[in-house]
Amino acid sequence: MITLTADEARVFGVLVEKSLTTPNQYPLSINAVVDGANQKSNRDPILDMTEDQVFDALESLRGKQLVVRVDQVGARVHKFKHAATEMLHARTAEVAILAELLLRGPQTLGELRGRASRMQPMESLERVRDMIRALSERPEPYVKELPPAPGSRAERFVQLLCPDLHPLDAAPAQTASVAPTDRTDLIERVEKLEAEVESLKSIVRKLAQSLGEPDPLGLPQA
Repeated sequence: MITLTADEARVFGVLVEKSLTTPNQYPLSINAVVDGANQKSNRDPILDMTEDQVFDALESLRGKQLVVRVDQVGARVHKFKHAATEMLHARTAEVAILAELLLRGPQTLGELRGRASRMQPMESLERVRDMIRALSERPEPYVKELPPAPGSRAERFVQLLCPDLHPLDAAPAQTASVAPTDRTDLIERVEKLEAEVESLKSIVRKLAQSLGEPDPLGLPQA
């Protein structure tokens, strides 16, 4: 069974998340991983990881064959990508759910559907349940069910790659009132739209380049 430290769990979750939400900016440099690990949205807890911590976590994940370093011709910095689907023998949707659990802790089926859908489409709760079942019914499960949080009747699920990463008896912060949920949903929608805009920009630039036209966006290419 693969086990992760807290730093490895955050870095691994970030690589999976960014590979699915911002594929045009992936693989990631160390600086990009630091930014992803320390971002304020879609994270629990909020961290302040240093570049050295991220580098050590990346190197350790490479040793576990969960991360691959990408050396691109002409590039001045190393970049990194995950090998989650291969090493965990999991489908993309399963990996997205694992990443969500690593980045934000135990969640209900409804929370997972709403949040993991920004990485991979989750058409229904039954679809999420199928992914959870696949992750939990392995000889060495990656996910297990938890009792409902205080004040709730919905079952929750936690990842087992880093079992002590999050407290298991705490009520989800988003259930305290309606307003925080609304803000979280808004942040997630904005992030998804930003990723789509970046993808469209890339398409426009490539089209202009193929026609021999200058960059119509008037912005330097990434």
